[in-house]
Amino acid sequence: MELKKTAFDHLGVHNLSFQNDTEDMDMINHEGLGDDSQRIKNSQNEKNVHTNQGDEFINIESDLHENKRDSADDEQPHLKGPLEKKYDRACEFFKKHKTRINYVIYGILLTAYLAATIAACILNFRRALPLFIITVLAIFFICWDFLVVKYEDRIAALFSPGERYLEKQWFWLKWVLCAALIITIILWLIFDTAKQGSRHMISFGGLVMYILLMFIFSKYPTRVTWRPVFSGMAMQFILGLLILRTKVGFDVFNWLGIQIQTFLEYSDTGAKFVFGEKYTDHFFAFKVLPIVVFFSTVMSMLYHVGFMQWLVRKVGWIMQVFMGTTPVESFVAAGNIFVGQTESPLMVRPYLPYVTKSELHAVMTAGFSTIAGSVLGAYISFGVSASHLLTASVMSAPASLATSKLFWPETEKPEVTLKSGLKMAKGESKNLLEAASQGASSSILLVANIAVNLISFLALLAFIDSALSWVGSLFDYPQLNFENICAYIFMPFSFMMGVDWEDSFTVGGLLGYKTFFNEFVAYERLSKLIHNRENGGSMYVNDVKQYMTVRSETIATYALCGFANFGSLGMVVGSLTSMAPSKRKEIAGGAFRAMIAGTVACFMTACIAGMLTVPDVEVPCHILLQNVFNSTNFPANNTELVKCCQQLFTSASNSQESFPRGNYTLSSWKECCQILNQPAFNCT
Repeated sequence: MELKKTAFDHLGVHNLSFQNDTEDMDMINHEGLGDDSQRIKNSQNEKNVHTNQGDEFINIESDLHENKRDSADDEQPHLKGPLEKKYDRACEFFKKHKTRINYVIYGILLTAYLAATIAACILNFRRALPLFIITVLAIFFICWDFLVVKYEDRIAALFSPGERYLEKQWFWLKWVLCAALIITIILWLIFDTAKQGSRHMISFGGLVMYILLMFIFSKYPTRVTWRPVFSGMAMQFILGLLILRTKVGFDVFNWLGIQIQTFLEYSDTGAKFVFGEKYTDHFFAFKVLPIVVFFSTVMSMLYHVGFMQWLVRKVGWIMQVFMGTTPVESFVAAGNIFVGQTESPLMVRPYLPYVTKSELHAVMTAGFSTIAGSVLGAYISFGVSASHLLTASVMSAPASLATSKLFWPETEKPEVTLKSGLKMAKGESKNLLEAASQGASSSILLVANIAVNLISFLALLAFIDSALSWVGSLFDYPQLNFENICAYIFMPFSFMMGVDWEDSFTVGGLLGYKTFFNEFVAYERLSKLIHNRENGGSMYVNDVKQYMTVRSETIATYALCGFANFGSLGMVVGSLTSMAPSKRKEIAGGAFRAMIAGTVACFMTACIAGMLTVPDVEVPCHILLQNVFNSTNFPANNTELVKCCQQLFTSASNSQESFPRGNYTLSSWKECCQILNQPAFNCT
């Protein structure tokens, strides 16, 4: 069978069929181009395609015209029935009054929610207190956003006289504020040292030391702008003071920690279904890693509905106004409280090619000085305090900007200075179910990365320890290992954070694990120390300390709470380079300095935690006494210690036993007798 020639005149192109003789094809083309009659014949042939035998004839264009006529007949309007007309009228009505209908629906739902909240408060206000607080905060921020959007110009005009006055008087006013701040700090340190002991002064000295070190090794020491540095430290101190020293703040974050722990336990349902009833036998693989998957799913859903963008925008705006930083670095620092160091820059990805070197350094520093919400759940599952992890994540955000602006000051004019705020990127998912699925799928790489890194790092660590032990045995020191080397390197830094001297060696080893491997290894080691303390037993076994005091554990928790390690260094360089290829050279040149700045930011957060940590807020008296008397530098005149000893003797005087049973040990009784010089029969 041979297919004949077809031609499309309207395109001016003749398509020839395959034939055996190419010369015939050239002759037909030549004739088709030269002869009018042949072109007429070709124009007829383009409408028909037939076989050699001519048995069958197919008219393609006629079929196309028939199909068009059929489709045109289908598209012709037909008479609508009464029901269809009513439906069309209803659709037109809803389209016309769509906004009002939405307001009515939202009003009904809001009224029902408020009625349910009021009913819950009437039934049991204490039980409904969290719901009441959340409702009040939601109403406040909704009204605030509405007023800002609708009356932004009027609000700006209202405060403009005060702003102009501050600008005129700022030259002498800033010195007054600095003097007042210094006097306040000195007075606070005097009274707090008299009440809590001198250990808090070590933490304050460590904070000053880290600021001086960052200034000495700054990229441009003479170009440092001190406003973001001191305002960042002030924000850290205020947050720490509210959370660690006030009962309301401590209770709020403690409640949040408990709620997060309860929330993360729901991941056990999925783990039990997939891995069986004995899934906890493989604790890390089947208990910890599913938490990462669950948390990643929830964060993706919150990102889809816009809650994360809203929250990051609010926190970033506060830091931008208070610290005077640019929008890009402020929002990235705020985003790192909740998401990871590679996800947070995605929110401001369109602006990354236009940032300065100092801003780029701040973006990387913010990633190194905080942890992601997904791995936060994993650390909590280890047994680390949830409230302290939450506090560390929040406090490290302003600390990252402060250390970044001190270590790499701004020497250029920022291009991105949008006063109305940045347009943050939105999720790509179309609905909430797709967002949940994408969040779970995206966690696969994170879970695999955590698992393979731990396998490789722990195996490598065992090999290094074995090799170092062999080298040490040549010099009659078989105890030599990687932790000991890191402990000697980081022990001065841990002691200056306020860690007890006998615990500084242990914390120094944890800092080494975190820096040279990752924070997962460090928190896994810290969790063992916490469990050893909770289970009791001897503090020393073969001259090796088995657990630390609660104060040392708390400071270590803050110091380890960051991604500043050599493994994350490559991740940051790779991710930011893919987002802003034009900044490849600047990213590679500033990444190592950013890792150092992120490490110091975590250390400064730990210093403030050491200044503000109060033992009796964390633990009951019997645990406080047990840990205090294991410490060598706890002041005997500490008011909380005296209070616990008085409580111990009060319970004894109310009891008929000479030595009442309970959680108090004999050593606690002996030490309290020496502190209070108690002549009671219990001390004889």
